[in-house]
This record gives sequence, structure tokens and C-alpha cells, in this order.
Amino acid sequence: MREAIFLLALASANSGISLRVVEPMLPRLATDFGISISAAALVITAYGIAGAISTLAYGPLGDRYGKLRLATFLLFAAGLASLACAFAPDVGSLAVLRFITAIFASSSTALGMAYIGDRVPIAERQPVIARFIAGTVTGQSLGPLLGGTITDLLGWRGALAFVGAVFALVSATLFLRTRTQWAHERPVLTSGSPYTAQLRMLGSSRVRYVLAAAFADTFLFFGAYSFLGPFLTLKFGLSLSLIGLILAGFGIGGVLYTLTVGPLLRVLGQRGLVTWGGAICCLCYLLATLSPVWQVALPCTICMGFSFYMLHNTIQTKATEMAPHARGAAVSIYSGFWSFGQATGVAAMGAAVGFIGYAPAIMGFAAGFFALGLWMRNNLHRLS
Repeated sequence: MREAIFLLALASANSGISLRVVEPMLPRLATDFGISISAAALVITAYGIAGAISTLAYGPLGDRYGKLRLATFLLFAAGLASLACAFAPDVGSLAVLRFITAIFASSSTALGMAYIGDRVPIAERQPVIARFIAGTVTGQSLGPLLGGTITDLLGWRGALAFVGAVFALVSATLFLRTRTQWAHERPVLTSGSPYTAQLRMLGSSRVRYVLAAAFADTFLFFGAYSFLGPFLTLKFGLSLSLIGLILAGFGIGGVLYTLTVGPLLRVLGQRGLVTWGGAICCLCYLLATLSPVWQVALPCTICMGFSFYMLHNTIQTKATEMAPHARGAAVSIYSGFWSFGQATGVAAMGAAVGFIGYAPAIMGFAAGFFALGLWMRNNLHRLS
């Protein structure tokens, strides 16, 4: 079981790279295609929407055909699609190809969380999920760094081709190391369509509260974070490599959280985690936005990553218990909502930047994240 979880975390790491590799290259895409940065952000929005839609399918499919088997083949398809992105002739084609990439790449995190939910008791689950998510966090920390560095060296096409090659390598590793376990995954067979069962889950107020929190979580945080790099580029004239390094701080903070989640839970409890997470994250956004020197940004992004996961990991744990009888389907709905929150958050931030500018828009979203933490503190019982 441990090896399978590790390999799914490795797959999730590459999905994290793919998710965030585009952020530091937005100014280059805007220049190459002769469009605004907000228009170039369509590439991020397309990826998020595809992830939101596709994860709704993978939970029931994973329940029925096996989570390890499904993740292996979907990651190989993601590799082919990401390689195709390197040949996109315009931003519209690139957005379509990134959409297709996300359809396949988004599978590993949802399937991995459901796999853990099937095999780890609830009392031990939050730290295990946190360690699993360290894979995604590591990928998300490397994504901006690799995106900025490889774009500076080889261009954005080289960066996306690199991501495709890594997807193929991870898929091959999963195939070789977990193929013997595929037969041991017991299928979950439901009467009627599994997607009808998903709709029935929405009848539960508990499920609706978890999904609302999941949507708001990523809408507010990633809406602001996706535009932090372009904001710093325009304000300080930094290179894409340096922007990538700064944005990678998010992943460093996330990894630090996974290493300390046990003691944090014992000292603060879930109510303390969400309260302090929202407050620290909001403060760091304000400091990074208002500071007259760029050097403040890196420690701020590290703290943003740490504090974001104080909320996010709490919501993840609640999601694994929404419907224990069909955990794959339930987690896929959760993953769809947080992916849709990210996609629409980026789109909303792009519109807000056009109306009121970068700094007010980023600070407004940060204040919303703080409000979410306070709301969760007073409503955790509704998510349980």
C-alpha cells in the first residue's frame, strides 16, 4: 500500500507541475501571441475547467475499474497531449490542447485521495493525506520554477514538451510497479448510473457545505496567486526565472505544512488551523502586494503555501468522508468543485484586474480568503 501511495503521489507531483508551469510564462505568451496578459490567462482557465469537468468522471470509473489501473493509462494520455501543446500555433490552439491535457492529468490527485480513503482509517487519515499531497505540493513548487527557467532557456514550447515527457515517464513507472496490484482492487458496483449517485449526494447538506468550501478555497487563493507573478514582473521588472523561484515558495510552504501537520493538529485543532490559515495568508498577500522591495515576496509566498494548506487539507479530509460507500465518486465531485473554483477564480481575477488594477484585486481576493477561514471556523460542524 505504501509504495502505491508513494507512486500516486509522484503522479500527483507531475500533475502539480503541469497545473502551474504556465504561470511564470504568461508575459512571454502575451508577447509571442501579441495579446494581453489577461487574455493569455485563458490558458490557465481552460486547464482548470477541464480538470473540474473530468474529475467528475474519474471517481466512478476508479470505483468500477480500479484506481491504480485508471491513473496509469490516463497519465500516459496526458503526456501525449502535453507534448502536442509545444506545437500550438496560437493562444486558442494552446488553450484547447491544455484543456485536453487537463482532462487526463487531473486524475491522479482525486484517484490517489480515494485510494487512501479506501485503505486508511479515518483517525489516521489527515496526516496520510497531507503526506500524499506533499507530492502535489512538490510539483506545484517546481512548476513555476521549471516554467520560468525552461522558458528563459528554451522558450515556453520547450517547457511544455518537458512536462509531457515527465508524464510519460511517470506513467511507465506506475505501470511497472503497480500492475500486479490491479487485480486486487475490488470494484464498487452500483445499481444504475454512478453519475446519478453523484447527483443524489448533492441532496446532503453536508456534501453541499464541503463543496462550497472547496470552491471558495481555490477561487479566492489561486485567483490571486495566478496574477501575483505578472504583478511582480510589471512592478519590479524581474526575469521569468526569478518570478518562477518566487512563485515556487508556495510549494515550499506546502511541504513544510505536511511535515508539521501532526503537531499543528494537536495544538490548534481543525478550528485553529482554518482560522490562522486564513489570517496568515491574507497578511502575506498584503505584504507581497504593498512592499516597495521584491525580496519580501519569497518569504511571503512560502507562508502563503503553508497557510493555504491549513485550510485546504482540512477540507480534503472532510471530503474523504462525504460518502464512504462510494468514496471515489465523492472525492471526484470534490475535486471537480475545487478545480472549477480555480478556473473561475483566475477568470474573475483577470476581469477584476482590467477594472481596478492588480493590487486592489489581489488584496480583495486575499480578504475573501480570510473571511472563508472565519466562516469555516464557525461552521466545521456542518462539514462533518
